[in-house]
Amino acid sequence: MTLDIGMLGYRFMGKAHANALDRLPMFFPEAPAVNKDVLVGRDEDALAEAADQFGFDRIATDWQDIIDEVDVFYNLGPNHVHAEPSIAALAAGTPTFCEKPLAPTLDTAEDMAEAAADADVPAGAAFNYRFVPAIQYAKGLIDDGELGEIHHFRGQYLQDWLVDPDAPWSWRNDAEMAGSGALGDLGSHTVDLARFLLGDAAGEITDVSGHLRTFTEERPVEGSDETRPVTVDDAYSAQIEFDSGAMGTLEASRVATGHKNAHTIEIEGSKGAVKFDLERLNELQVLTEGDRGFQQVLVTDAEDPYVDHWWPPGHVIGWEHTFVHENYEFLSAVADGGEQEPSFADGLAAQRVLDAIERSDERGERVSL
Repeated sequence: MTLDIGMLGYRFMGKAHANALDRLPMFFPEAPAVNKDVLVGRDEDALAEAADQFGFDRIATDWQDIIDEVDVFYNLGPNHVHAEPSIAALAAGTPTFCEKPLAPTLDTAEDMAEAAADADVPAGAAFNYRFVPAIQYAKGLIDDGELGEIHHFRGQYLQDWLVDPDAPWSWRNDAEMAGSGALGDLGSHTVDLARFLLGDAAGEITDVSGHLRTFTEERPVEGSDETRPVTVDDAYSAQIEFDSGAMGTLEASRVATGHKNAHTIEIEGSKGAVKFDLERLNELQVLTEGDRGFQQVLVTDAEDPYVDHWWPPGHVIGWEHTFVHENYEFLSAVADGGEQEPSFADGLAAQRVLDAIERSDERGERVSL
């Protein structure tokens, strides 16, 4: 069976997923065969150019025309166009994959998760960092009890692409379209990894105390003399608590000078600890009971998650490969009729935490989920 793919969105994430689909038959031959059928967007000229570059057969300027024609629908558009096309695709019985955060608001995320629950097809949320081999390896250590009782989770996601106050305004700076800034754009990844890594060991996040800050109140509109207001956060921080009593800190910024894509995770337990840095994604710092200090583990052996599909030990993989793993799992669930994780339910769970952090900042008080 060959799955016809319809993809809404052709910029950053469109390119990442189109590339992943091309890599699947070479490195994951057991993956379902796919045909890049139709690319969807509003600008017909730019769309045609992107379709030619990405290898799609045709283009469409209205997602409503294609959602019941394709076998799988990818919604990779801006946050404010996640809900309506995804809900419609699921209602048409089309397996759907949606970028993160699931929606700009909690109410909309709840609508999307309800639509996914009612549909008898996989609905995947795009948390690609779950599929880093080192992250999978860390989860195995935690689930096997190697770290003991979990005490601390520490997650940072730091970028600097908005440090310059003259960096142009985009939809990511608008609350109506994006929902939030660094909180949703970057923090959603960290919250999902906290849930993924510690869900079995420490339970769900139960309480949060959040702080959001906007440093640049308006930005220039590219190609004009106008400026537009920035209505989302540039940075956030939060303290969190898990069901088990484990405590955590979260932080993200798009104005963290000197940081390009620094997503770091640290977890400490009663018997051991792990440290991960996305900018060194093939490595995991591990301390287990009896060790004098952290040891660097290169997660590139054939027995490590997904690595047998790639290169000999020590021949590292990169950021783009996380999308290959993600697409392999999602499309396999589509072909086999199985469950997809992370799902829209996981996207909703992350959104609840993001919403609680925002409410905590607005109220100036701790919020329970």
